[in-house]
Amino acid sequence: MSQPAAVTRVLVVDDHEMFSEALELLLGRQPDVELVGSARSADEAMQMLDASPDVVLMDLDMPGTNGIEATRRIREVAPDVKIVLLTAVQSPEIIAEALSAGACGYVPKTRAVDDLLDVVRRAASGEMVMPERDLAAVIEQLQGTRASQGELALRRLTPRETEILQGLAAGETASQIAASLGISALTVQSHVKSVLAKLGVHSKIEAVTLAWRHGLATTGRSA
Repeated sequence: MSQPAAVTRVLVVDDHEMFSEALELLLGRQPDVELVGSARSADEAMQMLDASPDVVLMDLDMPGTNGIEATRRIREVAPDVKIVLLTAVQSPEIIAEALSAGACGYVPKTRAVDDLLDVVRRAASGEMVMPERDLAAVIEQLQGTRASQGELALRRLTPRETEILQGLAAGETASQIAASLGISALTVQSHVKSVLAKLGVHSKIEAVTLAWRHGLATTGRSA
């Protein structure tokens, strides 16, 4: 007997009522997605975290607290939540700032509704999501904000841990990394836990962002 598909819990944060309603309608039709709430501001979103969303779809440009600061606030109290920015502004500087705040990627509002379900599912699985054409410029911005503390943390990784982090940054799964290195997937997962602990981060996304920022890894694939 097959197991039921896991349900991804989603919180929408957007002050544009019509756009927000379109997202709510789309999400509400999916058997593997549960819409747990819709907020119009960062303060409302903070109050809805008790609903335990897996993914937050966050408007970048909101009055008052913008999406980047809201992302930072949410990640402080709920570090496991995956946050995807919805934005009409596609500046590499702004996207790099959003990633540094803890976002796992972004989707242009011009294609958000069409791509939304794939983005939600990929974000929930721990992937970094953004248009591939923007990766090089965003990584360049991240590398331009190097921090000595991050560099020191990366130097504490063993050669094997570095290889695994580079694999994650290239978009490889644990099974793919295991096959390329000739080790088991369980061993890869054990190394990943060690990498996160040494870097002082909570997720693979944060570890990959740190690796990009310090030029330790390049990217393989993305949205």
